[in-house]
Amino acid sequence: MKNGLWPYPVLILGSSLLLTGCGGDAEGNDAPTGTDGPSTNVTPTQPELGDAIAGQDVFRFATFGNEFFWTDAVGLPEGIIAADVTPLDALRLGLHVDFDALDATTQQALRAELATDLSPASAPLLNDVDTTLQLISANAVIGLAPQDTNGDGALDVTNGDKTGATCALCHTITDKSVFNMPGGGSIGSRQDGRAPHTLDFGGLVALGTNSMAYFPVLQLALDAADGATLGRSPEGLTEDSTEAEADAYLTNKDFYPRGMFDDTVDGNGDPMHNMPLFRQDLAFPFGSEGALSTLDNFSNLVYTALLEPTNVTSEGGRAFVTTLGGSAAGNEIVDDYLEVLERTGVTGFPYIEATPPADPAAAGTEPFPLGVRVDDTMLKNMNAYLVGLAAPPGADDNVEAVDRGRQLFRTVGCTGCHNVDQSKFVPPFIVDMETIFPGDDPDVLLARRTPPLNPILNTPGNIVENPVNIFDDKMAVVNASIRGLERGTGLPLLLDLARKPVFLHDNSVTSLGELLDPTRGTTAPHPFFLSNPARRGDMVEFLKSLDTDV
Repeated sequence: MKNGLWPYPVLILGSSLLLTGCGGDAEGNDAPTGTDGPSTNVTPTQPELGDAIAGQDVFRFATFGNEFFWTDAVGLPEGIIAADVTPLDALRLGLHVDFDALDATTQQALRAELATDLSPASAPLLNDVDTTLQLISANAVIGLAPQDTNGDGALDVTNGDKTGATCALCHTITDKSVFNMPGGGSIGSRQDGRAPHTLDFGGLVALGTNSMAYFPVLQLALDAADGATLGRSPEGLTEDSTEAEADAYLTNKDFYPRGMFDDTVDGNGDPMHNMPLFRQDLAFPFGSEGALSTLDNFSNLVYTALLEPTNVTSEGGRAFVTTLGGSAAGNEIVDDYLEVLERTGVTGFPYIEATPPADPAAAGTEPFPLGVRVDDTMLKNMNAYLVGLAAPPGADDNVEAVDRGRQLFRTVGCTGCHNVDQSKFVPPFIVDMETIFPGDDPDVLLARRTPPLNPILNTPGNIVENPVNIFDDKMAVVNASIRGLERGTGLPLLLDLARKPVFLHDNSVTSLGELLDPTRGTTAPHPFFLSNPARRGDMVEFLKSLDTDV
């Protein structure tokens, strides 16, 4: 690969950018009057748009061949049968069911059972794994899309068809109009683009009969790092780890919390909270670390690596992992993975349906990070769907508090980074780590990487106010230096916050109130506070009210 991994130029920020602490002085008094948002001279890259109607089908049902990975390598359908996973169990995992995808007879039967005490005697369908398989075959379990792999023109996972994973798995819920499982999933009509905050993705992978097939996306201990491991677990997995050990990691909510998805094939245990995918015309850059400059490139990376990680064993995949993590660690991950796949009987990989660029020099660039790209027309169609997907309305039950909170937002420094008007672009700069995380004091794990990549840095758990640091784990290897920018975080859409149960990309803050509470400490991530509880409450009400209506 020439000139590094993704040789994109550095974006230049406007000189008027200023970030100040949100909260004024220690007594919560207002800082000087601010603006309605930061000013930069950066124009976000607008995605190329295709057919939005076709894009809806891509978002909901396209797997690009990963059904062979999830069925033959991970053994997810087989594991669902072996574990006797009922529809109620699936809902407890945080999966959602599209009621509209079911025929009238099934709808009527499920409604009748949902009106009971849900015991096996009262609700036999909801307590039967065969019903789960029927729901998957009906394309009703959102994000688990069956494919007609036996070519008989019908979808039936009990008759040779395979099941893959789609974008909807981590970015769709239902309206709960039929049923809502407390702390889990729901049954109703699809609401695309909304993050399923209770999805137990780790638990879902652990259901597979061979969860070790997901090896590069698990937390590993590498010989190249003297056996050290990076993530929430004190111990990493190796090529010799058992299925039980992998499942123990995936199902431990301290290591792999609900609502999170590890989106890096770097051997780090760094699951990030699922993000919304509505109104993507307002978003830029993509990924919590701001590593990607276009929506379709983000989607392509998800499909060519994260939902089908055996692709890292390809020539382009190995180049990708070794460039990111260094030759020693990167090659070890790929070599160990090949050993795992051989030991567990996985063959025929990689499974992804993707093609290299027409120009070989484009391999290793952002559009082709692993040297291949899934169907470009389908990616552009999904762009159009996600750009036009409406954001949910905000909560405005307390209009007076919302108004007070809006004024606070303008005057205490929040507009140094965020817009008041959420119908505008998210400010497209990276907030550097020193600003977003003053307690960051990283060790250098790999000093030299191919420019523009910066050194691999990690802040260990040695900060008094944050003794078990996890905030920077995502940025240790994968960060915005991929685009020539600094290590830090991209700014999120401030939308659908009333439904969000945890905050910051690493789930480290449990409420909006806690996010703004100075007792978190001045070295904590996002250290912008309101010391007055009443003002904090007003700000929370304002943040929950935000939507794209002006």
